[in-house]
Amino acid sequence: MRKLGLEIFQELKTVLSGKILDAVLPALLFVILNGQFGLSVAVIGAGIAAFSFGVMRILRKQSFAYAFGGLVSVILAGSMALIADNATNYFLPGIISNAFILVLAIGSLLIDKPMAAYASHISRGWKIDWFWLKSIKPAYREVTWIWTAFFLMRTLIQLTLYSRNDVSQLGWANTLMGLPITIIVLVLSYIYGIWRLKTLQGPGIDEYMAKKEAPYRGQNRGF
Repeated sequence: MRKLGLEIFQELKTVLSGKILDAVLPALLFVILNGQFGLSVAVIGAGIAAFSFGVMRILRKQSFAYAFGGLVSVILAGSMALIADNATNYFLPGIISNAFILVLAIGSLLIDKPMAAYASHISRGWKIDWFWLKSIKPAYREVTWIWTAFFLMRTLIQLTLYSRNDVSQLGWANTLMGLPITIIVLVLSYIYGIWRLKTLQGPGIDEYMAKKEAPYRGQNRGF
């Protein structure tokens, strides 16, 4: 159990890599400032926060694309809110991107090339053919179903609050359904995925690359 806990911690550390404040603070600041001072001040405040994080990332010698990716998102969101003179439009890009991911997840299940497998392949660099083995793919298919349910829930809640034009609830819901629940989903996905790979009794990626024969030790770490 302790080993699994350490693995999960390392996985989350790799995924999040210090992005919590970058993702959460601008949106929360927007909600608070909009309620107190109005839309224009809220957009400016969120933009300054995002710009500050971008500069900080550059000073830390992190990639330029990562450093200002959040700033571009905030500028786009703020522009949409100002143009429509509607604060809820600040969250529209996030709603659209979430819905797009939902469509991708469903599409990947329909063609039986689960999105979770592609996500793991891209992040870890493991050979894609391994993911499509009959003794491996079901684990990634089932995790993709978990992700699909999560994205569907988040999209429906966001659209409901957006249609009500409720900036405050939309902002808090967007924050809570962002990193906090995403972390829970990732942890559950990792635990379930590792367990499912064991029950499927397929080869671990190292065994597959070494072309070993059954019986397999299975995947030791990582999903």
